[in-house]
Amino acid sequence: MNIGKAFSYPFEDKEWPTKAGLGVLITLVPILNFAAFGWVIEIMRRVGKGDPQPLPGWDDLGKKFMDGLILFLVGLIYALPIILLVGVPIAIMTIPAILAGNSNMQDTAKAIATAGGIVSLCLSCLFILYALGLSILFPAIYVEYAHKGTFASCFNFKEIFAQIGKNTGAFFTAWGVYLGTSIGASLAAGIVGGLLGWIPCLGQLVAVVVGLAAGVYILLVYAHLFGQYGATEAASKPAAA
Repeated sequence: MNIGKAFSYPFEDKEWPTKAGLGVLITLVPILNFAAFGWVIEIMRRVGKGDPQPLPGWDDLGKKFMDGLILFLVGLIYALPIILLVGVPIAIMTIPAILAGNSNMQDTAKAIATAGGIVSLCLSCLFILYALGLSILFPAIYVEYAHKGTFASCFNFKEIFAQIGKNTGAFFTAWGVYLGTSIGASLAAGIVGGLLGWIPCLGQLVAVVVGLAAGVYILLVYAHLFGQYGATEAASKPAAA
């Protein structure tokens, strides 16, 4: 994998200020910002095809929006276990609040509150593990969607796990570099934002722009890294007869 290319390719495009600037603006608009995920998919496709200019423009906004909307719905479905389980500790913790008004039920309320705290702690650990698993699985889902372009392909577990298994080194290299970049860029943006935040109005505005720009840059690096992985994964498949 050409890791350095993932960081430099946006700036090799002569129109990168316009394309990246529009990307920042689009991420600010609710609902429309689904298109940012479609932008990522288009970059993955271009990198996979060896396009020398992988940074796409925004002329086909509708197509990017639909790709992003599909991926949002996919993410919502994968997040359903967490959403449903969140209701369990909430339901348990409301019982002590109801019983608190009854002096004869104080001990019972305390016992239920303790049990609720234990359940919440256990579920929190489960949520963390599940979220970590999704952070590993989702790039492979994105690559599969970039190749197939269908909603159903995002749930083709046989293909998704097979592609990771065949190219484990490339996949986890991309994932590790992305994770490090995300943490590093977020910390840098936070530090810059903290310094500029002391300047009234203008400084705070610049801090917000820096944070948004860092988020978009992380997406661009992510897209190129897993676009390279997708190209490797596609190359490893036998050619059709």
